[in-house]
Amino acid sequence: MITDNTIYSSQIVNKDYKGLRIDKFLALSFPKMSRSQLQRLIKEGNVSCDDNIIADNSFKVRENDVYQVFVPPAVEAEPESEDIPLDIVFEDEDIVVVNKPAGMTVHPAPGAPHHTLVNALLFHCGDSLSGVGGVKRPGIVHRIDKDTSGLLVVAKNDAAHRFLSEQFFAHSIERTYYALVYGVPNPLNGKIEGNIGRSPYDRKKMAILTNGGKHAVTHYQTLEVFKNAAALVKCNLETGRTHQIRVHMSSIGCNLIGDQLYEKAKKSLIKGMNEVSKKYINSFPRQALHAATLGFVHPRSKEFVRFSSPFPDDFEELHQVLKTI
Repeated sequence: MITDNTIYSSQIVNKDYKGLRIDKFLALSFPKMSRSQLQRLIKEGNVSCDDNIIADNSFKVRENDVYQVFVPPAVEAEPESEDIPLDIVFEDEDIVVVNKPAGMTVHPAPGAPHHTLVNALLFHCGDSLSGVGGVKRPGIVHRIDKDTSGLLVVAKNDAAHRFLSEQFFAHSIERTYYALVYGVPNPLNGKIEGNIGRSPYDRKKMAILTNGGKHAVTHYQTLEVFKNAAALVKCNLETGRTHQIRVHMSSIGCNLIGDQLYEKAKKSLIKGMNEVSKKYINSFPRQALHAATLGFVHPRSKEFVRFSSPFPDDFEELHQVLKTI
C-alpha cells in the first residue's frame, strides 16, 4: 500500500530491465502508482540511488541497482482569494452568515479550484480567515450542495469554528429547508428516517441503506399542494447528511423538481399539466431546494441566534408556475 511520507525501495534491476528508463522501471516496480505520478516525483528530486538524486525521467537504470522513491506528505493547495460578490446576512468578529446562490460550490475541489464560496470569503475576510478549520476549507463548518441555495455560517476564528462544529456534531443546529417536489407526500406531514450512505450501484449517488450508512432523520410538512402533481414541502433536519433531503424525499416518491441526479418525475404526475407549465417545470435547471432558516448558539455571546432567507427569484418563479398547472 502506497502511503505518504514514506520511502519505498524498488526491486533489484536484473539484466532484463537494464537500460530501461527510470520512470518505466519504477512503474513496473510500483504498479499502484501511476507513471505520471512517478515522473512528477522524479522531477521533484524524490528518487535516488545510493544517496544520489535522479531527476531525469529518461535516466537509464543500471543492472543490480536499487532505487528509492520518497512519497512526500500531501499538501493541500491553498485556495486563492477572488473578488466575488457575496450576499452577507450577518457578520461580526466571529462569524459570517452568507446567503449562497444556487450554482456556487462551497469549497474548491479537484478540477474546480476557483469561483467557490471559499475563494470569495478569502477576499472578503482577508488574512483573518486563513487556516481557520484547515487550509483547503478555511472557515467552513458545514456546506450545502452546489445547486442548493440558502444560508451557511462561516467561522472567522478557531474558537468559533470549534464551537459551531460541536453544535453540528450534536445535531443542535436549527435548519429549515423548502423544497418543491413532484407528487404529494403521504402522509402530508411526517418523519423520514433511514441511514444514508454511498449508493452501491452509483457512486455519484447517496442512498438509504439497510446496512451501514449514517443515521438520518428528516421532519417534513406539506405546505401547498398543486393539483396532486406537486407540492411545496418544509423540511427540518434532525441530522445533516450528504443529499439528505433529496434522498429522503425521493424515498417516498416525491423527488425534487429539477434534480438531475435522483429519480425524475413520473409521467402520470405531469400529464395533466398545461404545456407551458410542463415545459418550464421539466426544464428547471437545479434541484428546487432552499436553505431558508439557520439557528444556532453564537460562539461568543452564547445566545441563540436565528437567520432567515426569502425564496430566491428562480425558486419563487417556479413556485408561482406550479400554482397555474
